Amino acid sequence: MSQKILRALPELLEAGVISQDTADRIRGYYQQKEGQQPNLLFSIFGILGALLVGLGIFLLIAHNWDELSRATKTIIAFAPLVLGQAVAAYTLLRRSESVAWREASATFLILAIGVCIALISQIYQIPGNISSFLLSWILLGLPLVYVLRSSMAGVLYLIGVTYYACEIGYFTHPQSESPIYWGLLLLLAPHYYLLSQKSTTGNFFLAFNWLIPISMLTVLGVIAQFEGHLMFLAYFSLLGLFYLVGHTPYFQRLKTIFNGYEIIGSLGMIILLLVASFDWFWKEMGREPSLFQSLHAHESWLALALTLACGALLFFNKEKPNWTDGQLKLWTPLIYAVIFLIGFTDTTLPVVLTNLLLFALGISTIWHGAKANHLGILNYGLLIMTALIVSRFLDDRFSFVIRGLAFVALGIGFFVANYWMLRRRKTE
Repeated sequence: MSQKILRALPELLEAGVISQDTADRIRGYYQQKEGQQPNLLFSIFGILGALLVGLGIFLLIAHNWDELSRATKTIIAFAPLVLGQAVAAYTLLRRSESVAWREASATFLILAIGVCIALISQIYQIPGNISSFLLSWILLGLPLVYVLRSSMAGVLYLIGVTYYACEIGYFTHPQSESPIYWGLLLLLAPHYYLLSQKSTTGNFFLAFNWLIPISMLTVLGVIAQFEGHLMFLAYFSLLGLFYLVGHTPYFQRLKTIFNGYEIIGSLGMIILLLVASFDWFWKEMGREPSLFQSLHAHESWLALALTLACGALLFFNKEKPNWTDGQLKLWTPLIYAVIFLIGFTDTTLPVVLTNLLLFALGISTIWHGAKANHLGILNYGLLIMTALIVSRFLDDRFSFVIRGLAFVALGIGFFVANYWMLRRRKTE
């Protein structure tokens, strides 16, 4: 795109559309922008190089590990750590403005910390488990995020924190909660905030916008202990909270791919609604303890807190939600919370209400896409309708004729809607 603009400059100058000063500024802007590209590539290659060098050294050491003395093993265990600290010190003193140096040195040093802890524990037979090892590793690696201003270190820290929470919550028996996860996640918040203020189009900011909600969704199930059915509402409210966060003015001005909160929240809510559109889901709910009996469980308080958070964020949203503008999804977490509560006393009405809600979401999204002249939103609404019809196709209460006619009508709807949109764009 930039090359096309640069090639068009002489023609624009000759036609008098722009001045020479404007042309010089446009040319200088794109030259500066292109000059920044190698730095990004250098950063990527620097990180990959640090990973490959570190892994190569560890494999060479492992080849003759059993034949080495304890003293030699100890020296080897600390050697990568010392080397990593030396490179990090050089980066801080001489290359502090180089993103590539900061990211590469932080990546290598984090790996060196983990290897050193593991080797020393093995050499001197220090007792422990993988959860304590992970916790020590991520806490020692956290300062690198801020000292070296390394986003790659932040990504590795987030992955480590998520795995640590899964280790003690899912993989350990008996299962235990992980309240420390939320505190560890908050320790990364200052870096995430600074990154958002520095650049909203950077690759690491994009990564965090996707990794943070994925991490929270992965770990939320750790809290489930006794009343697991209530976690369905908790997950739905968390997804609704993500969607509401992604719909705030700050995230709305970003490119769609950078708004991981809105995409994950929207898709997640639709998937859970499709699951809840089957009657077997509510029949299973009917076998669970009543609402009054479930109130003592901390899962109920978690679901309540997340639902109230959705309500608060919706209330303080500057935009007035309007279902005709495709904003029905903003209200969906609260609407579904009411449907979920009805499910404790009735197993038929929630099925009908859930299907109606899905249908309304599909129509609302299609309307919004047509009004905004956006093919992506329009087809997303049609996909919601398709998923709803496919779900009902699996329901044997409807005859093959009705299901077949529904598919034919939907196919015609896809064609007509896209054809009308393209004709409208061509006319405009």
